[in-house]
Amino acid sequence: MNPNIPRTDRKRVVIIGAGFGGLHLARRLSRRNEFQIVLIDKYNFHQFQPLYYQVATAGLDASSILFPLRKVFQTCKNVHIRVTEATQIHTDTQVVDTGLGPIEYDYLVLATGADTNFFGMKNIQERALPMKSVAEAIALRNRVLQNLEDALSVTTDDEKQGLMNIVVVGGGPTGVELCGTFAEMKKTVLPRDYPELNFNIMQIYLIESGAELLGPMSVESQVKSQEYLEGLGVNVMLKTRVTDFDGQHVFMNDGSKLRTNNLVWAAGVKASPLNGLPEAVVGRGGRVTVNRFNQVEGLSNVYAIGDVAMMAEEDWPNGHPQTATPAIQQGKHLAKNLTHLVKGEPLEEFRFRDLGTMATIGRGLAVVDLPKAKFQGYFAWLTWLFVHLVNIIGVKNRLLILINWMWGYFSYDQSLRLIIKPKLPKANFEAAKQKIEDQLVVEKT
Repeated sequence: MNPNIPRTDRKRVVIIGAGFGGLHLARRLSRRNEFQIVLIDKYNFHQFQPLYYQVATAGLDASSILFPLRKVFQTCKNVHIRVTEATQIHTDTQVVDTGLGPIEYDYLVLATGADTNFFGMKNIQERALPMKSVAEAIALRNRVLQNLEDALSVTTDDEKQGLMNIVVVGGGPTGVELCGTFAEMKKTVLPRDYPELNFNIMQIYLIESGAELLGPMSVESQVKSQEYLEGLGVNVMLKTRVTDFDGQHVFMNDGSKLRTNNLVWAAGVKASPLNGLPEAVVGRGGRVTVNRFNQVEGLSNVYAIGDVAMMAEEDWPNGHPQTATPAIQQGKHLAKNLTHLVKGEPLEEFRFRDLGTMATIGRGLAVVDLPKAKFQGYFAWLTWLFVHLVNIIGVKNRLLILINWMWGYFSYDQSLRLIIKPKLPKANFEAAKQKIEDQLVVEKT
């Protein structure tokens, strides 16, 4: 196969990854006549990661948080999109190997993001449910709903508990938001769908190895988030580390165990660098060391942005948070610096502007930490809704999400509790996830 990208007199910028950083960089550069942009991603759509949990809990349809890349760049003749995976970098010849063949570059930008970190625990990697793509979110929704269907046909309370109990590992925003939504579904939605089941036996657990939830946030937000979750009936277990999962029991470091068939792993991420980089630049968690211009150390024309980049600043000696905000800011800043570079102008150092952190716990409940204000409760929830809505790409997507949120708020119900999955053995999660990914590509084409 051949990528079939014509060479022009423009500087070719190859961007690997169409997440927040890669997409914002490509959009900024697409307005410049100096560049030819090649955007590589294994999907043909951008995914709005902060709302994965709402797809997993049947609050939103997957299409609401996906946006086709070709629609973004319909009028940009200098942007070439290739749906494939990059496998290897050859920095000496300035070539990237991909599933479609080699692609040359003048400037290479790694925006490959991060994936789930299972910390070397093989059983958990094979049996737990991660949440780092929309396909994994759909697979989680399928598993939870199918297990409720199966619970109707078992006879013992132990079997019912295994199918109905949900254990979420990781007290960051994803874990907190998942548990809050599952707890609300248990109270207001699921009993109406499954009147034959006794939801008093269903337990939702949130396990965090640290001493508090939402570690990077303020003490006020940490305390309030735990208070909100426990008020919804979530069993919050702090200073507890999960050590194993056999598919039916979750084992902890204190020797205790929990009965569940549903273990959701949201306990950490690791960056996804490409092969071919010097070993010295790949550090803890797979992050690539870059300078204040996002240049990979020792490589003047290779850059990294977002989750995969480890940039130290005075206020951030261990790197920036692996969230959307640094990725977006770095993408926009790098576009400016690449323009400076081709014009022979001096580069500007990147400085991260902390815009705050927020998490929603449930209906009308959220915590928000802004640089100059911290607040919790209903107003924080409205703030969370507004910020996420305005950051969604596409007017249609915003409208669909707003309608779903309004309907859910006033009706205490969602209409998306659908089990849509390929015909595969129940335990074959990886194959099911791949089938979902393939279907999503077809639907968004």
